[in-house]
Amino acid sequence: MTPFESSVISMEKDGAVATIWLDREEARNALGPDFWRDLPRAIKELSEDDSIRCIVIAAKGPHFSVGLDLKAMGGSLMSGGTNSEGTPSSQASKNAAGYNMIRTMQDSVTSIELCPKPVIAAIHGYCIGGGVDIIAACDVRFSSQDALYSVREAKVAIVADLGSLQRLPHIIGLGHVKELAYSGKDITAQRAAEIGLVNDALGSADDVVERARAFAREVASNSPLAVQGTKAVLAASQDVTVEEGLEFVAQWNTLYLQSNDLVEAMTAFMEKRDPTYTGT
Repeated sequence: MTPFESSVISMEKDGAVATIWLDREEARNALGPDFWRDLPRAIKELSEDDSIRCIVIAAKGPHFSVGLDLKAMGGSLMSGGTNSEGTPSSQASKNAAGYNMIRTMQDSVTSIELCPKPVIAAIHGYCIGGGVDIIAACDVRFSSQDALYSVREAKVAIVADLGSLQRLPHIIGLGHVKELAYSGKDITAQRAAEIGLVNDALGSADDVVERARAFAREVASNSPLAVQGTKAVLAASQDVTVEEGLEFVAQWNTLYLQSNDLVEAMTAFMEKRDPTYTGT
């Protein structure tokens, strides 16, 4: 496999836990074209790596992300350029290009949600706009005490379109989403924890990364079949009735319950030791 390379993202593997770093410190991790291309590549590589059982997304520098790189992408948002023959594009083709660009960025964020392995966000400093879209697609979110959060798009005349308006109601409730999205205001880490945007707010940037990694190691110690199955069942049950969710998990366990990991769990219990899971 070709080693992952990116000018804006770096990866680090430590046992069964991998860390994806937003690594554009000089731009406060503003999200430009390279990021939207490379994030799904990183997620795909780790999804297919059987040695990795849990993923942390963190950021280099003083801030998690200030959101969309308006310098790099502002022109693309407002114009469609020319067609392949060099003549001015029609309004229809400009609209199509704009739509395709938005869908590409949406798919990039959605790759986090679709990752079969749990993804844990470790957030510090500014987490604005697209940064909130990213953490909303993660499974669990830990924050440093200095973090500031903002669904900022309304302040720059944009409707948030990368997933916050769709995912946050399931995380913090519709009323809190409307408060944040209509105003575009900043909220502190303490407020973010109070409304459930983050699971906990503690310490410094280094502290939150270590907390996220410690939790990831705890997750990785469990059966990967069971953990990934739990993520799949939770996702499938989100917008269906209880009965439909029960039917899905019944079918899932019919397929996957009789695993080597289950035998190991029962054996370890009888032998009064910690189990060692292989994911088979």
